[in-house]
Amino acid sequence: MLEAPEQDYAHEPAVPRRTSAAPRRKLRRDLTEDFADDFPDEDDAPTGRRQRGVRLRFRWGLPRTKWSRMAAGFALVLLAGIIAGALLLVRNMVMHDPRFFIQSASSIEIQGNVHLTRDELVNIFGQDVERNIFYVSLAQRRTELQQLPWVEHATVMRLLPNRLRVLIVERTPVAFVRQGSRIGLVDASGVLLDMPPHGQGDAHYSFPVVTGILSGDPASTRAARMKIFEQFTTDLDSSGEKISEKLSEVDLSNPEDVRALIPDQGKDVLVHFGDTDFLNRYRKFEEHLPEWRMQYPALSSVDMRYERQVVLEMQPGTAAAGSVSADSGVAGTDAASTPSAPAPVQPAVKPVVKPKANAHARVNKKAAVSKWRAAKAKRRKVSAKAHPRVLQHSGRSSHYHSSQVVRP
Repeated sequence: MLEAPEQDYAHEPAVPRRTSAAPRRKLRRDLTEDFADDFPDEDDAPTGRRQRGVRLRFRWGLPRTKWSRMAAGFALVLLAGIIAGALLLVRNMVMHDPRFFIQSASSIEIQGNVHLTRDELVNIFGQDVERNIFYVSLAQRRTELQQLPWVEHATVMRLLPNRLRVLIVERTPVAFVRQGSRIGLVDASGVLLDMPPHGQGDAHYSFPVVTGILSGDPASTRAARMKIFEQFTTDLDSSGEKISEKLSEVDLSNPEDVRALIPDQGKDVLVHFGDTDFLNRYRKFEEHLPEWRMQYPALSSVDMRYERQVVLEMQPGTAAAGSVSADSGVAGTDAASTPSAPAPVQPAVKPVVKPKANAHARVNKKAAVSKWRAAKAKRRKVSAKAHPRVLQHSGRSSHYHSSQVVRP
């Protein structure tokens, strides 16, 4: 057999191969480890501020040189001057444009007036006719309108190009008020109002006349007394019977005693209601009034302020009627008689009759005065006289010598 010849290769020297001293690494590098410090985690970012990935830069920055800054400032001043000049030009054109002039009183629109006439309101704008609408001071005209007693609130508006609109809210009267011989109106705030000159709107008024409110009183005093009147009428009308419409007159001069005139059989009875519990006191008065009228025809006043008794007062120059039966629960006496015996059954309301000064009382007074003068002259002759105030007091006390008050 023939053998294949061996291939000849270069003989490699026995020198050791050079290798790198660094450890073997992978060709793909993990970039997260190299840039871990450059990009902090979102959890580590401070609260209230988030890292933004995009940053904006202006292409042109602020002027850096002196001349460039001066040029920029001059440009700004020039621009502001142009704008101001344009505004002044427009304002001058508007102020002198005849289209913005109020031509006549018909260009003033009035709304909301009932008691006030149009002429009374337009007179306030008299100097604004044929005047530019922008020269009209709306605040000043509103103040002048609200100075009128009937005006509670006013609003003035411009309607371009040349009209004004006025909205009026008038006061609401709640009672008539007597000012000497004059009768006017008053609202819930105590503002005194004149009767409308044209008479419009006063036909439907159905409330009483209030006394005790004067024009010279402070506004706070009038307001406080009208608040008492409001409580009084509200309490009477709380049952829905409109009792306040039956009242003829209400006297508010004493805040602790509201007095009212109530018509009955063609006569007015003065009732003292005090300052509280008005409806219950009116109920008691209405319940016992027929009995009192039958027993005391000259009844003029009833005081309902006390819990267990009622004080009755007669007309001047008359005497109280005699006592009635025990069933009525009303006791009375004549001015010259002695007090009657108490009724066997105690009534719910005990009237105390207080007649006015009568003829018998005046006779007793004259007799007592004559007796006092004689005694005084006798004491002057004998010895020193007594103290004059005490003697005068004793003389005055004779006015009540006869029994005029009966308490059953």
